[in-house]
Order: sequence, then structure tokens, then C-alpha cells
Amino acid sequence: MADNKEQTKKSIQINNPQDAVNIFGVNDSNLNLIEEGLNVEVHAFGEQIDIVGESSDVDKAIALINKLIKLSTSGITFGSADIVSGLKMAERGTLDYFDDLYKEELLKDFSGKPVRVRNFGQRQYVNAIRHNDITFGIGPAGTGKTYVAVVMAVAALKQGTVQRIVLTRPAVEAGESLGFLPGDLKEKVDPYLRPIYDALYAIMGADHTNRLLERGVIEVAPLAYMRGRTLDESFVILDEAQNTTREQMKMFLTRLGFDSKMIVNGDATQIDLPGHGRSGLVQAEKILQNLPHIEFVNFTSADVVRHPVVAEIIDAYDDGADDKEK
Repeated sequence: MADNKEQTKKSIQINNPQDAVNIFGVNDSNLNLIEEGLNVEVHAFGEQIDIVGESSDVDKAIALINKLIKLSTSGITFGSADIVSGLKMAERGTLDYFDDLYKEELLKDFSGKPVRVRNFGQRQYVNAIRHNDITFGIGPAGTGKTYVAVVMAVAALKQGTVQRIVLTRPAVEAGESLGFLPGDLKEKVDPYLRPIYDALYAIMGADHTNRLLERGVIEVAPLAYMRGRTLDESFVILDEAQNTTREQMKMFLTRLGFDSKMIVNGDATQIDLPGHGRSGLVQAEKILQNLPHIEFVNFTSADVVRHPVVAEIIDAYDDGADDKEK
């Protein structure tokens, strides 16, 4: 809630009732996010919105709602993630570029909904993927690294620029060995690869995904099974790369074949290597920065597209780590 100190009240009118429904959200959920994110009070009366708070915060809220009105009249529908992205851009002074996030559709998901980038970080990430053979996405959970990578892989498959998608991640974490898990190889590995399956299901639906898996067009496998291969005409994604050893990272990167792309995602603050092993991702970021056809995109908590409190949690832990080092 806003303070009672030096409050300003401004109003904004939404002329189209359907736009109002879109912008308000279910049970005014979008307006509640604006309230919390900008420390203002938001009151909706029909199609009118009154905003109370400190002048600079009210101005940001008005600017964001005006952007939402403009986009809504052009047919864009909003969810919570859109509002959170707009709030972060308002806070960072980059709201002028909010419209740009909706100018390009990466693809449509299995339900026909357009998939677009959610923030400036994801936009940089997509551009890097398009213009480089190997792209590293490094940053905290919730920034959409895996999801956007899978979207780009599916788009490339649909366009015919690659013949298959290969998705992998280290399958041994926190000192656990696959050999002690019950079941066959797929049953052992699947729990570690679940986030990748979730992204595929969200984009293509479970049935279509499973058909492509059965045909080998999509391959999901632990990192160890990449050894000795050359991956031509493939879109290859390595997830949770902070848990690769230096040897594993070198092995993976040298699998790159002709007419292929690689994406390497990870969060250097979440290394689970047993015995405090030295991460291949950390080393790669140091030694590969200036090589051609390789680009690094660094995400921050400002790029998190989950619930706003997730970004606050990440910042709190980062601050705690800084205090500990001191």
C-alpha cells in the first residue's frame, strides 16, 4: 500500500469494456500486481481506474496502463507474467520498449496461443540464438532460459532448418548415482529431465511430443550419452549446465556438427557438483568469451517471469551471500 505522505491521485479511463476485462485480470489480479509492484493503491470503478500514491509511482502506473490499453486494442491478451514484465520495465525506465516485446511471435503453442519473449533479457537471448552457433544463457531460475530455448528449437524444427532436437542435462546431481535408482534407463533419467519435458508439453502438447520422441525427432538423454557423437542438423540444448564438470562441458561443446545450433543454460549460483567440483559452465564463461560464433547472455533477477516474490527471494539470497563473503 502507498504511504499517506505526499500522495497524488490520478485517474485513467478505459473506453472499451473488453479491454478493461483484459487489463484488470481475473478478480482484478493484474491491478493487484500493479499495486504491489509500484507501491500504489489502485481502485477500479467500471472502466475507470483511480491510482493513489507518490507522484513518481503513480506516473509509472499510469504509463504502464496506457501501454496495456494500446496493446489490448491491438488484440494482445495479458497474463500475470506480462504485468510483471511491464512493472520491471517501468522500474528500470525501459517501458518505452514494452510494446516491442509483442511485435514478434516466435511460434504458436499447441493450443494456438502466440509465444513471445517476456522481457528485454529474453529478447537479447533470442537474438543471440539466431545469430550464433553456440549461445550461453546464464542466470537465476525463473528467467525462462529453458522454455525460450525449447521454443527456439521447436521453431527451427518446424521451419526445417534442423532435422532433430537433442535435449540433455547432467543426470547425476547432489552426489546421487543413477545406478541406485529403480527402473530402466528412461525411468532413471526422466526425473532429472522433467523440466525439459514440461517445456515440450507446454509448447507442443503431450501427444505430439511423445510421437516425436518415439520417432527420434526429439531426443532427451543424460549428458553422458553425448560422448562420441557428432550432432549435424540438430538443435542441441544443455540445461543445468552449472552441474557439468570441465571435462563434460568440453565434451559437449565439441559435439557441434554442421548446420546445428547449441544452447547452454545454467545458474552459477546453484552448483550441485559433489565434492564442490569445479563447474564447466564457470570455466566456459571465462575462456570462451571472445570466440566468434559464441555469445553469452546474462540474466538477472529483473528478468524473472515468475511470481514477483521469486525475484525478491533471489535478491535476498544474493545479498546474504555477499554479506557472508564480507
